[in-house]
Amino acid sequence: MNNELLAVFEYMERERKLDRETLAQLVESALQVAGRKSIGRVRDLRVEINRKTLEIKAFASIQVVDFVRNRDEEISLDDAQTRFPGKNCKIGDLIEIEVTPRNFGRIAAQTAKQAIIQKLRMAEKDKVYAAYKDHVGAIVTGTVRRFDRSDVVVDLGDAEGIMPSKERVPSEEYQIGDRIRFLLLNLDSQTQGTQLTLSRANPDFIKKLFELEVSEIADGTVEIKGIAREAGFRTKIAVHSNDEKVDPVGACVGLRGQRVKNIVRELSGEKVDIVKWSTDIKTFVTNSLAPAKLLRLEVDEIENAVKVIVEADQLSLAIGKKGQNARLTAKLTGWKVDIQKDEGDISEEEKFARAIDQMAAVEGIGRERAEKLAANGFNSLEGILAADVKDLVDVEGFDAETAQQVRAAAEAAFERENGKAAE
Repeated sequence: MNNELLAVFEYMERERKLDRETLAQLVESALQVAGRKSIGRVRDLRVEINRKTLEIKAFASIQVVDFVRNRDEEISLDDAQTRFPGKNCKIGDLIEIEVTPRNFGRIAAQTAKQAIIQKLRMAEKDKVYAAYKDHVGAIVTGTVRRFDRSDVVVDLGDAEGIMPSKERVPSEEYQIGDRIRFLLLNLDSQTQGTQLTLSRANPDFIKKLFELEVSEIADGTVEIKGIAREAGFRTKIAVHSNDEKVDPVGACVGLRGQRVKNIVRELSGEKVDIVKWSTDIKTFVTNSLAPAKLLRLEVDEIENAVKVIVEADQLSLAIGKKGQNARLTAKLTGWKVDIQKDEGDISEEEKFARAIDQMAAVEGIGRERAEKLAANGFNSLEGILAADVKDLVDVEGFDAETAQQVRAAAEAAFERENGKAAE
């Protein structure tokens, strides 16, 4: 009896619940490949394992010929009749003979371990893939098991998932043992196994949370039209109702704000703005920038841009902390959003600084010349073009050549601006 192979079989039968027939077939198949290295080149190699004793035998076919050219695969008719008297051998017959090498038992035990482990890995891989292939893009729940550098390894119960560092929320801290919800972002079937990629930073994570929390979204009454997110800080979500009797924002907020509170709690306090979607870009931008009060909006459909004018006391509210509100509004609407203070609220100092900035941006003028021009009353390109060259020469530090250069630069910039306006 092959004691080494028996130990492998008994372990797998006991611990992995694999039956002996399955194990024997698996090892036979593996040994047919591994056996060629120790047996050499033979015809039709076949390996057979006794299911009770686990005794291993290898067989190969040899052909009966009139003249032997290859001793590994051929036998003469005389030799065949002598060695196998009961087989009534003829030229062309194939006879199966035993070719078991002396060390085949040891090779079998090693091969069995490798083959069974590989088979189990493949079976586990197939099992995980089958279980999760229809859940990509859905919410899954798991327990933080360990950290691999900055990646989070998560135990999902019947599989293991990875949340890469780029899919983590910067403001969240995770501890081993924490039970958390994730978005199943991707399922990658690799050679070593099936890798489940998880995310909490992806905008679709919030979309799925709303689908779970808001029944009107789940049944299609309310539709999510867009999401813009800066993970851990703020999210804007645009919603639309397919039933005029249902308020989409109210449905998402819930009674006493309970629905959105549950989502914010899941997001560790991340601010969530629920915005009513509109086909009219002015209305959509106005809704997105709320609660800031806007004076007026100017839409440039060619540049796909919206200029928003607000009163001075509304500017910081409209732009948001570090420009976040304006940035998310631009992402949500898909339009460039430029928020400016009403001209009537601009002080003389601000007008002076703005004039310098505008002239300094013109190629051929620069900031130093712009400051000198503004100090002498030239506050715009139009003002420069309306003046005579001799008036420009009077500016401190200017000579005739400098004045001509500034005038030419102003003319070129003015023509470019008017050219764009004409288009």
